[in-house]
Amino acid sequence: IIESGLDIPSANTMVIHRADMFGLSQLYQIRGRIGRSKVRGYAYLTYPPHQKLNPQAQKRLEVMETLDTLGSGFQLASHDMDIRGAGNLLGEAQSGHIREIGVELYQQMLEEAVAAAREGTDISNAPEAHWSPQINIGTSVLIPENYVEDLSVRMSLYRRLSELDSPEDIESFAAELIDRFGSLPGEVENLLDIVSIKQLCKQAGISQLEAGPKGAVITFHKDCPPDIGALMGWIQAKSGTVKLRPDQKLVAIRGWDNTEKRVRGVKALMKELAGLCMKNPVQF
Repeated sequence: IIESGLDIPSANTMVIHRADMFGLSQLYQIRGRIGRSKVRGYAYLTYPPHQKLNPQAQKRLEVMETLDTLGSGFQLASHDMDIRGAGNLLGEAQSGHIREIGVELYQQMLEEAVAAAREGTDISNAPEAHWSPQINIGTSVLIPENYVEDLSVRMSLYRRLSELDSPEDIESFAAELIDRFGSLPGEVENLLDIVSIKQLCKQAGISQLEAGPKGAVITFHKDCPPDIGALMGWIQAKSGTVKLRPDQKLVAIRGWDNTEKRVRGVKALMKELAGLCMKNPVQF
């Protein structure tokens, strides 16, 4: 009924069966269907009485109890990100067209398009100026709520993080976090490493990086390595641990049996590949 868009104005009470099976945004949207003007709405969220809830379901129901005022959507989004994780916050884990390029790049491109429209210029034939590497190394990357409690501060930190563009900027940002909030938790360290890896990927001309326990698969931007000669020489020196597939994807065989080794190994690998491009460094 809810997804079909039907509405019953006279209803002010709702019982949600197995609320533990719904996502946070779904619960919030469904609950919003009751309560009109001065008529208070009541939503009863039910779950099996003798069944232990998993931590995420428990957290979702607790959050729903706190979202009892108008304009709670922003808080909802933050809580949902904290519960589910931010994914690749700095590139791929978004939706629609934003998913392909990252939210900060999408905003920048939108601003450029608006400016071009106002000036009456055509940007459709302009050379590609921006692209954002997609990175997935299977690790949690976010600023935990128990590290930075204030929602607006967390969101401003995410915004600043997306704008860092050099190793010095990352080091300075990390030092500021330690000064303001204390020692960095693992999730934040991973987040900073991902930012650094993303910069190295951009310099190496890598548009996508997928890493797991057994190694990494690397896709070059437009399937074209920046310096194919240097790359082939580097591959030959790796004695079979790296190979270039016919589809132009680079495969690195490794043994990263835990997240820490994987992050450290991926970063070292990206430094090597970025070093091959130092003759013609990519601006990022």
